[in-house]
Amino acid sequence: MSRGLRRPTPAFVIATIALFVALGGSVYAAKKSKRIDGHAVKAKSLPGNRLAMGSVPGNRLKPGAILGSRIEPGSITGTQIDASTLGLVPNALHADSAGSAHDAETALVAVSALDANKVNGHSAGCGAGTRFFAGACWQLASSETPLGAPAAALSCANQGGELPSALALAAFSQQPGITLAAGDEWTGDLTNFSGVDKYAAATVSAAGQVASAASTEARKFRCVIPLVS
Repeated sequence: MSRGLRRPTPAFVIATIALFVALGGSVYAAKKSKRIDGHAVKAKSLPGNRLAMGSVPGNRLKPGAILGSRIEPGSITGTQIDASTLGLVPNALHADSAGSAHDAETALVAVSALDANKVNGHSAGCGAGTRFFAGACWQLASSETPLGAPAAALSCANQGGELPSALALAAFSQQPGITLAAGDEWTGDLTNFSGVDKYAAATVSAAGQVASAASTEARKFRCVIPLVS
């Protein structure tokens, strides 16, 4: 005699439904648990090396949150820096050249343009064998060969300079370590004319006294070179 299937009881049906509901809820919860937003992350719980490159834009960072010591050298280029946020260069010595004196913060503070390498693209400074005086570079020694006044003026012009004025040369002769040549030195000042190419030029003695001599006489001289050339 075969045994027939028993009809499930109501309790069994309810228990089965409850089991499926429970399993379905677990699967749903597991799927939901994979979706984590920023509000679910505890502050400082994620180290930087767990973030994908470029996943955090700069506007999401608090100002001052990243210190300079935490930035890898070379990781930020000049094109990524807002130039308006940078201060002035502290000293014109750090610039190879300046477009004009207005571009240097220390132009008015500097003792002279000697503190700059370039001014408007021109070399600035006194070379060897010269001294800065009265806004220009004066040669420390007089010429080895005496010349007439016109030839002396031409020699200075070829060096990019000129003969000094009489009063300026007299003042320079009083500077420490400066001795004018014996027999007076030429200056660029003229005193009188007596005809074509017949004139006298002012001279200054080793003692700093101003006199004059015919332009054809031979005298030693020194040139004054502009500070900017």
